[in-house]
Amino acid sequence: MPGLTTDSSNALVPLSSGAHVRVVYPVRHGLKPPISRISISWSRGNSLRVSVFREPPTESDDSDGEAGGKVVQVKLGVGDGEVDDAQWRRIAYGSVSPFALLQSRRNSVLALSKMSMSSSPYHSDWWEYVMEYSKGISSLLDNARPLPDVVIDDPKTVVKKVEEPTCLKAAWELLEIFYADKESQAWLPERIFDWLADYDILFSGTQITVHSKLVEFQKDIVSLQAIEDDPKYWEVISSALAVGWLEIVVKLLRLHGSYQLDQLSNRETENGLVEAVAVLISKMPRMRPELEAGRLGECFKTKPDFIKAWEKWRAQITKLDCSSFWIQCDHRQTREGLRNMLQVMLGNTNNLSASTCHWIELYISHFLYVRPFTVGLESMHALAQKCIQLKPISTSHRLMGLLIGILGENTEVVLAECSRAFGPWMVVHAIELLTAGSDQAEIIVREERDHLGEISIEELHRLVYAQVLSSHALTWQIAPIYLTSCMKQGMGLLEVLLYKQPVQHIQMLLKTAEICQLYDLESISSNIMKIAGVYHWKHGRKGSGVFWLQQAQDEFRLNKIAQKLFDFVGRSISDESFKQWEGLIELLGSQSKIAWGLDFLHKYRDFKKYLQQVHVGKTSDAALQAVESLMSLMKNPSTPQRFWLPLLHDSLRLLCWKERPLLNVAQTNLLLNKLQDLSIARLRPDFIEASLPPQALSSVRLALATNLGRAILEE
Repeated sequence: MPGLTTDSSNALVPLSSGAHVRVVYPVRHGLKPPISRISISWSRGNSLRVSVFREPPTESDDSDGEAGGKVVQVKLGVGDGEVDDAQWRRIAYGSVSPFALLQSRRNSVLALSKMSMSSSPYHSDWWEYVMEYSKGISSLLDNARPLPDVVIDDPKTVVKKVEEPTCLKAAWELLEIFYADKESQAWLPERIFDWLADYDILFSGTQITVHSKLVEFQKDIVSLQAIEDDPKYWEVISSALAVGWLEIVVKLLRLHGSYQLDQLSNRETENGLVEAVAVLISKMPRMRPELEAGRLGECFKTKPDFIKAWEKWRAQITKLDCSSFWIQCDHRQTREGLRNMLQVMLGNTNNLSASTCHWIELYISHFLYVRPFTVGLESMHALAQKCIQLKPISTSHRLMGLLIGILGENTEVVLAECSRAFGPWMVVHAIELLTAGSDQAEIIVREERDHLGEISIEELHRLVYAQVLSSHALTWQIAPIYLTSCMKQGMGLLEVLLYKQPVQHIQMLLKTAEICQLYDLESISSNIMKIAGVYHWKHGRKGSGVFWLQQAQDEFRLNKIAQKLFDFVGRSISDESFKQWEGLIELLGSQSKIAWGLDFLHKYRDFKKYLQQVHVGKTSDAALQAVESLMSLMKNPSTPQRFWLPLLHDSLRLLCWKERPLLNVAQTNLLLNKLQDLSIARLRPDFIEASLPPQALSSVRLALATNLGRAILEE
């Protein structure tokens, strides 16, 4: 995700300089001192390449075999690098549609509630909308994919290799469990259990976990001859059982040496005890509607049925624990390991604490074996505090802080943890879950606050996220979605954002115009197009400038351009000069309301076309059309007087037509009168002479006189 802009003067939401926190990035190069030189350069993305060099050894020094230098990369940013910039942009774009759909539904629900005068604006279907929104966001964050299934399953593989999930996905699913999925509130502990089963691997980076212990032990399984003799075997089994990973426990138990065919006769009692424990584990009652295929346990949807099955199951465990078969089991590690597993299933807190690695695992084990009927966030939070005391940790994971905030029902803490650990994207989209059905959370998040400039916490976070989007060229296009959802300051900041977009790039300009049209910002769109038109005109792209000014319907500037064209053509009406501006004249059209208008230039263009046809040999019809066009120009009051002589000079071939006179007596007299008026006008000091040969006037007068005589004779 692109970071915030460092230039606060260009920021949509000004940030105080005191809010910036200095971050220290460690450089672990592993070289022995002395270090003589350090070189720093940019690497790919937001990484720095740091080259560390030692002092060069002298001839008298003994070489210690140490490398002379090392190059390390330091990744900058507040995140841990689990989601790269491209993935962040994919998430940002993908989350727009669910967010916009939920906002639209909320507006519809609020409108209906005002019409019906309902006390609560949200109806029963609202939970379905929120859950649909949550699932849409969650699908964007899912990148944990198992590797392709092998044809033959390895019996000694207890932990499947999957792509490590992200903390972002884990945090979102945690919010969904507690705030969005109201249907599963009755079996909330089981949902938390499923969450830990999916994401316990994330805690392995900072501390030992059950998952990391299983991964480490799996590396040693191949080399073990008698697996039941290894203390780690029973340790990982007890740990996996404590967190409820029943399938892994049963699979490990079936690796016990007593299952081998050559051992069954000698270790029949031992094998029976192992199998009895495996059966009890596979029959463990679960308070949940269903289990996925391949998962062990028996599901119960109602509490009375679950209590009955729970008591029966524990009675079977107690009976097995008091059985006399333990005396007949000669293998000490098996006997002690199995009895420890029974104590775990009976909920012995000491055994649970010894088998788990951090407080969340201990927390889950209490749900499974000690307090399976725990309901209500208050009691769940009290249990979490107790587990934290039993399993204190030196380094807190960001997911742990989020979970504590959720269990403590502290909306502000949850928002703070989301912002600190996952950034503005998480806060903006998580607010929709936090406020679903909670009046208190809705008041906290949506109440306008004076110290925030009379905006709410929700609007503030949306503005900050919009600024993050606006700071990157690839994501600014989706910032308007979030700005328009801010009632107080959103539209004003959207105008600022649109005005800041560069106008020299056509695609960017078209996108800006599209956004303006989408949100009915006609005046802003017109102003931006005017800016673009002036920019392109000043930088020599005349056609683009005229086009954008026309799109903006800027009559004032179009008239200025038309007048400039008119003046230029008036100074020189030669073919070359006219071709230079013909395209722009076509773009401007004949609608520009200037003195005389551009109607003359369009008619002159048609006249030149007919005249060119005469010169290439198309004589009869082309000559008549050219004469008709000439008379139209000379009669039209929009034709400036300084153009009369150039027009007549261009028409000398028409005036001296060999076959017959093309102009009748009336037309010739009209042109002679125009020529007389022109002779008088040339005496004025403000008259602009056309760039024609000196004898042009006399040539035109002679041609008209000749044509007049021929026309009189013909008539």
